[in-house]
Amino acid sequence: MTPDERRAFGARVAQLRRQRGLKQDQLAAAIGRTASWVSQVERGVQPVVRLDVLQLLADGLGVSAQVLRPDAPQPATPPPPTEEEPNDLDEARLLISGHPALDVLLAERQPAEGPAIEGLRTAVDEAWVLTHAARFAELSALLGRVLPRLERATRTAALKDRPKAHLLLSQAYQALAAAFVRQDEADAAWVAADRAIRAAEQSGEPLNVFAGIYRLAQAFVRLKHLDQAEHAAASAVAVLARHSATGSPQPEELSVLGSLHLMLALVAARSGQRDQARQQIGKAREVAARLGSDRNDFNLEFGPTNVEIQAVSTAVDLGDAGEALDLGKQINADRLSPERRSRLLMDLGRAHAQRRHIGEALECLLRAEELAPETVRTHVSARSTIRELVLVAGGSASPDLLGLAERANALE
Repeated sequence: MTPDERRAFGARVAQLRRQRGLKQDQLAAAIGRTASWVSQVERGVQPVVRLDVLQLLADGLGVSAQVLRPDAPQPATPPPPTEEEPNDLDEARLLISGHPALDVLLAERQPAEGPAIEGLRTAVDEAWVLTHAARFAELSALLGRVLPRLERATRTAALKDRPKAHLLLSQAYQALAAAFVRQDEADAAWVAADRAIRAAEQSGEPLNVFAGIYRLAQAFVRLKHLDQAEHAAASAVAVLARHSATGSPQPEELSVLGSLHLMLALVAARSGQRDQARQQIGKAREVAARLGSDRNDFNLEFGPTNVEIQAVSTAVDLGDAGEALDLGKQINADRLSPERRSRLLMDLGRAHAQRRHIGEALECLLRAEELAPETVRTHVSARSTIRELVLVAGGSASPDLLGLAERANALE
């Protein structure tokens, strides 16, 4: 299936499901799949290529397979099983279920062999590229190959090579945690972040521990465990702030410190603590001024520009749409990743929606979707905004808005 074919197929499934008065979880229960799988099919993320799966879905919807896919054959005998494409991060989720290297525990000791560290480093770098690009199926497949090798390397490599292996393992788990957060699988993000922190400590690179804590706090925010997010981030900030005040901190240390201040601003905004949120944004601005430029240490993309992007998001969370739009006019995010630029446009779309600027809000959201489709279609706040725009527009909702709502499953 091409991407366009997957989207068209998914839209047909969603339409038929709604006609039967079924919610995604009800259809999922009827066919023995998860609601996440149904959502991915309807968004065009998960292709349905096996005839038995197509028939299962058709039975759940009460139609023939040909209604779902007109070109589907009617085999006289059950079709032979064929390999199905990865289902987003499902493979990666299985990877973090249980102990990561059981075979090593019972193996007799073998002469230590140095792993191909540079090859693993290249793979971890690629994992971050895929994470930022929201190419989650590819990320899941890549880490399915790389994580087991890294886990074994941390236990079997020559002693001199193990810190490097631990560092790469931590970075790989951080990428996975970030991806799980974006896929709204925060429980899995929690596990991945915890493993990243442990591996970072064993690498002898303490700043990676603090970067892992940032990923952990992200998972807590997505789980709406704001007290845990605040505790994790505030504890890390307290230590880093004391350390950075005693000398000339490295830029990497300032990047992590500033990012954690932004995390605390997010937590405060989500809790409705206006003064605390603004205070944390102010502290992040001070750190960014000390840093002096936009950087991407630990894939945090911290710097003066990112602080202002977070200030926009904080203002929107606090209901200050006018302030958010004024801040947005001053930001030039051209040098940042598509993911971060998409997030800025998404927040500006939310701000316009708060002011009932339907056209401007839709324009921002469509531009955000062009940059990072999966981010817009799965982000809780974006979907809520799209749903609100459809309700406000009513019968005058444009085809572009209705199409966006279909792609984001925002009509549930």
